[in-house]
Amino acid sequence: MKKIVLLLLIVSMAVATTQAQDMRPRKHRMQRDNHGMMAEKLNFSEDQKAKMKTMNEGFRTKRMDLRKNDNITVKEWKNRMETLRKDHKTKMEGLLTGEQKERIEKMKIERKAMRDIDAKARMDKMKIHLGLSDEQASKFSKNRSEMEEKMKALRENKTLDGEKKREQMNELMKQQKEKMKSILTEEQMKKLQERKGQRPPRREVI
Repeated sequence: MKKIVLLLLIVSMAVATTQAQDMRPRKHRMQRDNHGMMAEKLNFSEDQKAKMKTMNEGFRTKRMDLRKNDNITVKEWKNRMETLRKDHKTKMEGLLTGEQKERIEKMKIERKAMRDIDAKARMDKMKIHLGLSDEQASKFSKNRSEMEEKMKALRENKTLDGEKKREQMNELMKQQKEKMKSILTEEQMKKLQERKGQRPPRREVI
């Protein structure tokens, strides 16, 4: 029996390792695809494409070297990683022409407009599903917007480590739940919980 348990443990560890290894190249492929799409939308010159490729390769090499460094503390590792990211971002921005920068700003505005449209559509659907009054819908929407802003600020807070962020995020979720109780009826809260239970779990991003 012990041998069977040990065998199962070894197999499960091997599968987990393989999955983790498979995720890395997939993530890198997604990053390359994103950069390729951005270069196409901004109409990069061949010189810009070549420089972007060199910068990305240099950034990945430095990042991998940092990950292999076991002689520094976690805090120092995070600081160095953040410095690498900022330096890479600055170099990438230095590649762009004034026209391309204007195009990026326009794309940001367009994406925000699309998110606003999606948010309104989701809110209209939620209003029908829960049977919200106009006043409830207004409070519901305001509460959700405030929550999203707080979550965004928390995720972008570089002074907190992952554990602290998770603690504060859990606290924010509790606060939001209490606010929702003051907006919705018991029946509406039940419908909301059922709706959340039907959705696939979201990946936590820290």
